[in-house]
Amino acid sequence: MKNNYLRYILLILLLYVASCTTHQSGKKSILNKEKQISYLPDFPAPNKGELKSKQIQVLTFYKEVLDPQTFNGQFLVAKNGKVLFIRSKGYSNIREKKKMTFNTPMHVASVSKVATALAILRLVSKKQIFLDSDVRWYLPDLPYKGITVRMLLNHRSGIPYYGYFTSKTWHLGKTLYNRNILKLLKKYTFPLNFAPDTKFAYSNTNYALLALIIEKVTDQSFPRAMQTLVFEPLKMKNTFILDRSTNLSKICQSYNSAKKLEEFDYLDAVYGDKNMYTTALDLLQMDKGTYSENFLPDSLRKQMFKGYSYEHPGKSNYGLGMRLKEEMGKDTYFFHSGWWHGNTACYATLRNDTICIIALSNVYSKRVWSVNRLAMNFGNYPFQFQFE
Repeated sequence: MKNNYLRYILLILLLYVASCTTHQSGKKSILNKEKQISYLPDFPAPNKGELKSKQIQVLTFYKEVLDPQTFNGQFLVAKNGKVLFIRSKGYSNIREKKKMTFNTPMHVASVSKVATALAILRLVSKKQIFLDSDVRWYLPDLPYKGITVRMLLNHRSGIPYYGYFTSKTWHLGKTLYNRNILKLLKKYTFPLNFAPDTKFAYSNTNYALLALIIEKVTDQSFPRAMQTLVFEPLKMKNTFILDRSTNLSKICQSYNSAKKLEEFDYLDAVYGDKNMYTTALDLLQMDKGTYSENFLPDSLRKQMFKGYSYEHPGKSNYGLGMRLKEEMGKDTYFFHSGWWHGNTACYATLRNDTICIIALSNVYSKRVWSVNRLAMNFGNYPFQFQFE
């Protein structure tokens, strides 16, 4: 009897071990399958004859508008995901004479918002975030009612810019972090600029809060979550989010128009709205990802690339992490510009023509915002000399 009992216990243990092994094997196969997914689309090969004439136009633009005599940064134009024209010039560190290369990560200022929006939308696709949920579902300390995740993405929340209210409520010699912004909003309940979803007003606070939502939902730091959700799937190998553990003297430096070093200040630890360091080539990878059904479902891409603010007539609008220029009888021009300290950037994605245009500079220059002049050579897009 005792022997039968021991055999029974042994059989149960063997079955349990087999079950665990099968479960782990199944889990590994699922993870391996996910790793094998391609998040980058296959574009048709561009017409070589057409590309040659476009290359001449791009070179002319580079010489006449960006001015290679003074340009310090990276410039890229691509068609169907293939590089048509690329240049890197100048220094990432002028004092050390460290050359700018195609692989030098640069601060792209508010172009970071495009990547933050993509991370949010990927979490929406996984049903970990809901666009029209109240933000307080994720951040209970936010003192305002009726603000949704979508309103943070399209700048219709009414929440004031943290750079303004911290100048009076924060010790300017102390580094400000995203979590401090939320605490200040709770403590002071600053008045909203307007009732939620009644108008558009660009505010970096919206994207600082989105970064906190990503951290809450993923249980990861924002820099790590961005690697997981965006940079690694899209093979953006030279891209990272700045955090204070970074050796600030080793990264690409920022300069004013006189090439004087721009020092870091108390606002430089806030991320989500800025603080993505990347390259023109990596931004091209990000652009390709925006065409991929595997990376982002078509239903969410449509919501990203549409305007939400039509209270007043005009050509400018904003989607979910994307600026728009709209004009009757012309194709919509999608882009995002950026400016932080001496860093200026512009990323343009011409959806009807699968053209990507990127201009980045770490020496302050408004010229990078004029890339829409080049867009006119590729399609029927609105023209404006430069963006604010």
